Amino acid sequence: MVITGALDSMARDEVKAKLQALGAKVSGSISAKTTALLAGDKAGSKMAKAEKLGVKVVGEDEFLKMLGEV
Repeated sequence: MVITGALDSMARDEVKAKLQALGAKVSGSISAKTTALLAGDKAGSKMAKAEKLGVKVVGEDEFLKMLGEV
């Protein structure tokens, strides 16, 4: 999973820790092996690359629902 953009609900380090606690591998760049992109506000080139590669894009609200925090 890759994180991009600004997140309102928590710091990026906190998001990374939560994902890793769930067993996810968090990377800094998008590739064809990327499962999903967590996209916050002002997601830029990573968002475009994810869409080009067909990587699932998850918004912050959807991510929080997945964690059961909403």
